[in-house]
Amino acid sequence: MLLVIVLVGSTVTISAIRRSILRAAGWVLVINDRVEAADVIVLAYNDDFAGMLEAADLVHSGVATRVAIFADPPDRVDREFIRRGVPYEDTAARAVRELRALGVGGIEQIPQTVHGTEDIARVLPDWSEQQGLRSVLLVSPTDHSRRLRRMLHRAMKGHHARVTVRSARYSVFDPDRWWESHDGIRTEFVEFEKLLLDVVRHPIS
Repeated sequence: MLLVIVLVGSTVTISAIRRSILRAAGWVLVINDRVEAADVIVLAYNDDFAGMLEAADLVHSGVATRVAIFADPPDRVDREFIRRGVPYEDTAARAVRELRALGVGGIEQIPQTVHGTEDIARVLPDWSEQQGLRSVLLVSPTDHSRRLRRMLHRAMKGHHARVTVRSARYSVFDPDRWWESHDGIRTEFVEFEKLLLDVVRHPIS
């Protein structure tokens, strides 16, 4: 009987330690800067519905009155749908529609399009400078947030705007339970590898 109790206790302890390690690995990808009033909230990805919810909540809480999204000009396939008379809505138009439905009135479009984290870090500094912004709050999916902040920290050097990053609370990637789904495991390993590569390339960032 004593042996059974010891084995059960050991199993529970090992399981708890394992969960703690996995949670810590998940939170390595995630950052949440302190939220303060900002000139504008920027949505990192137009197709991020969790980001739209987060941006709307931030607007309603008084953090900012404006939300900016990136342009999404039609590509070759989109233009063919338009030529054939098929109703077409790009991700920027859909983001505007969803944000308005969530009660956000001040929506503007950043003229450049982005296809990933690197593009955001390339476009945002010059745009914020052109707009004369002093503070920008970028809403990011949880799994991209720490790497994105590192890139923006480097990219914003020499620019006046202060950029903070907020992880969208409703993001699909859950740092506390990522190992429970195939998509979560894939996301953790892919994003961890990208973050590690960024740290290796830029150890002081």
